[in-house]
Amino acid sequence: MKEPIRLETPLSEDLCEQLSAGDHVLLSGVIHTARDAAHRRLCEAASQGEPLPFPIKGAVIFYAGPAPARPGAVTGSIGPTTSYRMDPFAPQLMSLGLKGMIGKGKRSPEVIAAMKQYKAVYFGAIGGIAALMARCVRESSVVAYEDLGAEAIFRLAVVEMPLVVINDTRGGDLYDEALRTYALT
Repeated sequence: MKEPIRLETPLSEDLCEQLSAGDHVLLSGVIHTARDAAHRRLCEAASQGEPLPFPIKGAVIFYAGPAPARPGAVTGSIGPTTSYRMDPFAPQLMSLGLKGMIGKGKRSPEVIAAMKQYKAVYFGAIGGIAALMARCVRESSVVAYEDLGAEAIFRLAVVEMPLVVINDTRGGDLYDEALRTYALT
């Protein structure tokens, strides 16, 4: 197995173009969490010409809502949520400069087309290991929509978060590749 690719945020278009579906990645830097309600607010703000609560160019959004932190911990468990709920919003955010998304599950053809158009990638995080993912988080703070509780937008500083490229900038899809490779005939 190849060594994982170490990435730092923000992500550039050139860097995204070098990634391929199936690549193992260790992501470090600043990422932001956002789920459905936060995505709706981000897109509404952008549509109204309002500034977004964090720099979107080169950004990575983790489709997650962290559990409350235990005393002395930076964050509670933080695992990926199903990504298709963000599909109505993802193309607009990619058009504004979003370069990476982290979640679980298959993306729509429209989102895959937008990844090709805007040179962005979709990373898969392993569901069920939320406690392990939390160990990668060094800092956590709410930056927007605090009224949403765990679904507010959190700024996370992460170190070597283990991810897999699911969809690349050329339309590669790890889920489709796996189905072809392991399909029983």
